[in-house]
Amino acid sequence: ACFKLRAAPVNVNYRAVADEMGAVLDDSGAKVVLHEQDLAAVVTAAAPALPALTRGPAWEAALAAAPAAPVRFERSGDDRYVLYTGGTTGRPKGVVWRHEDLFFAALGGGEPGGGEPGGDPVRDPVRDPVRDPRQVAVLARQSRSRCLPASPFMHGTGHWIALTTLLRGGTVITLRDAHFDAGRLLDVAAAESVTILAVVGDAFGRPIVEALEQRAGASDLSSVSVVLSGGAALSPSTMADLVRLLPWAVVVDGFGASETGGQGQRVRYPGSTRGGHDRFTMGPDTAVVDDELRPLAPGDGRVGWLARRAHVPLGYLGDPEATARTFPVVDGVRWAVAGDRASIDADTTIVVHGRGATTINTGGEKVHAEEVEVALRAHPDVVDAVVVGVDDRRWGEVVTAVVSLRPGTTLTVQDAADHCRSRLAGYKLPRRLVVVDEVVRTASGKTDIRWAKATATA
Repeated sequence: ACFKLRAAPVNVNYRAVADEMGAVLDDSGAKVVLHEQDLAAVVTAAAPALPALTRGPAWEAALAAAPAAPVRFERSGDDRYVLYTGGTTGRPKGVVWRHEDLFFAALGGGEPGGGEPGGDPVRDPVRDPVRDPRQVAVLARQSRSRCLPASPFMHGTGHWIALTTLLRGGTVITLRDAHFDAGRLLDVAAAESVTILAVVGDAFGRPIVEALEQRAGASDLSSVSVVLSGGAALSPSTMADLVRLLPWAVVVDGFGASETGGQGQRVRYPGSTRGGHDRFTMGPDTAVVDDELRPLAPGDGRVGWLARRAHVPLGYLGDPEATARTFPVVDGVRWAVAGDRASIDADTTIVVHGRGATTINTGGEKVHAEEVEVALRAHPDVVDAVVVGVDDRRWGEVVTAVVSLRPGTTLTVQDAADHCRSRLAGYKLPRRLVVVDEVVRTASGKTDIRWAKATATA
């Protein structure tokens, strides 16, 4: 309805306190706030600081006073969509997209990349590329997809999978629960004949694996053909477990960002022994660039920056300096560089090494936290892990792992280092280990870097 009115809906974290909510609403210049009753107190507390907010009647009164005839607007691909990032550090920033660019970058248009290296991409109604928006009307009559997003709709992954499904004529099933319950998710998936489960990395994937293992068979989930993750990486062990427990389903680990849209994926097919690799097959508009933003050749060997061109956002709302940094123009080409470090192999597959902001400098050697996290999560006793650098007088920073374990198990720093040794160079091994009951993540499943840093330092 907002899009039909040429209005721009803005996502707000439902767990935000008044100051946090007020900051997003003020930054976006919000004119209207629609909310459920359980958020009335926090919205009321945030409202006095919002000069742009329209003071008006409640929702029901506004509807009663509205004209009966439909209001029609001429829409175009130049209309705006605003997505506030749910990043791991700092205040959320509003990413401004043109509708046409968003459609081709994140909502099923274009060529998203996919499949195992050398294999065919997953041909699914939700991700099957559309070359022309007019194809949407044809596909919408054919779709039978029924998608259940586990992630909250304040998160881009939730937006994009829901909008993609609706644009393809599919059905979106939602949960009303405020907290994620993997068992409840599977019960609803079975009852509603869900075909696509959408999750955000291991924060959702691991509890689903555990719930499947406790389930007396999974035959009632035979309708599920795709488990799709976006917004945070699935570890190879989680992908393998999901295929083992749902042997008829394809597991897709999608890669992208609020600033780039969907860039690529890695896939694990039923019966396949591949898919545990750390390499993503990317779309044709994605490249790895050096510090001067020159694309690196396949097999170059250097670690650069993951970048995307063509259908990219206009920038950050009201922040020209951040826009210039993240969306630079080189030789007439506009790039979106969200901050992910990566390298490109000779076969053009891409290894993602994590955000530059999470790079650890230990004794002059650079360690990308994400690759250590992936190695740790492959340990049979590790439920979840986050890796940060902790200040050290001798080394500058030391690699420190914060992990949660399966009940009844223990893990020492030596155990963790020995496990990672076959996967990582010696300087990348964890030197300190903190065991916690639960690795804290944001509601969208992303790592809470501030919490992890504080916990590791303490």
